[in-house]
Amino acid sequence: MSGPLRVPATGALAELLASPSQLLDVTLDQLRTLLALREAKSPLRAAQLLDREHSSVRKQLDTLNRVFQQICGEVLVVKQGRGQDYLFTPTGQAVVAIAGRIFADWLTGITDRRRQLGARVTVATTEFTVDFLAQIWPDVAEEFTRREIQLDITHVRTRDFWAQLDAQGVDLICGSVAAAPGQDPALADYDVIEWHREDLALITNLPVRELPVPAVGQDRLTDIPLLAPTAGLIAEFLRRWYGPNFATRLRVIAEVDSIYYGLALLRSQLVHGALICARAAADAAVEGRLPGGPGLRLVPLTNDYNPPLQLLAGIFARKGERQLYDDTHPLNLLWNAFTTHAQHQST
Repeated sequence: MSGPLRVPATGALAELLASPSQLLDVTLDQLRTLLALREAKSPLRAAQLLDREHSSVRKQLDTLNRVFQQICGEVLVVKQGRGQDYLFTPTGQAVVAIAGRIFADWLTGITDRRRQLGARVTVATTEFTVDFLAQIWPDVAEEFTRREIQLDITHVRTRDFWAQLDAQGVDLICGSVAAAPGQDPALADYDVIEWHREDLALITNLPVRELPVPAVGQDRLTDIPLLAPTAGLIAEFLRRWYGPNFATRLRVIAEVDSIYYGLALLRSQLVHGALICARAAADAAVEGRLPGGPGLRLVPLTNDYNPPLQLLAGIFARKGERQLYDDTHPLNLLWNAFTTHAQHQST
């Protein structure tokens, strides 16, 4: 009596079944360890990255070396002298590249599927826009809890906004950008809810005799000693007003990437100049709601800067993604709640 009919595998499956058995024993965890070694350069530092024992990392690397020595005739990594970084062979470099693609494809596919099912949504905020999410959360909290939807909240810097959205690392961003009045063409590739707009201003410890004007125009700003960042939101204003090499056109006496550091420098009197920031933040510092201090005053900017720009605080999403889901999807629940609050604020 003959056995069951065997159907031969074809195509990619046939190639996979014909693979060396040792290759099929390689695990994702081992490949992750290899990627960690590539980043950290040594098993000890890789173990610290992975939060596991040094001996465990060494054992996995030894296993990978043995497997690929048998399959390809070359190990993946070579230990060099004491205290030196591990050396990746050509085969090791090829396997690292393959492993990177495997993880990227795997994580992208799983993230996309999880997003479609609505089991998890990620919102990124800056320090000054986290309150946007706090204001609308009571409107959706009960539904999120009932459906066991996981809300992840992460911090994002302005300079990383678009990279985070484009890479699908987050679903929504609460933040601020430099925008032209009306519909800014630079935002055409994203869905935007406008929360509010405001102008920039200066906080200064310069006495009136050194800065005796009621407002500072575009030409005058180049003569004022400034505390300014080299990247981020305020830097984007300066870049669009004075060009990519704005730091050479302005009198930047201190590079600051945080308003708190800039205010601390002004309070200390170690520097004498002006910190450029959002008008609301300047008001808060002068009124004592931010750690300003005596001797600081606010000087507004005139309204004739070219190109005309305002700080647009709002919520940003990938263009058209929300239309892929129905109104009950968590992304749309959040978006609709943000929209309702923004409309109420404008009335």
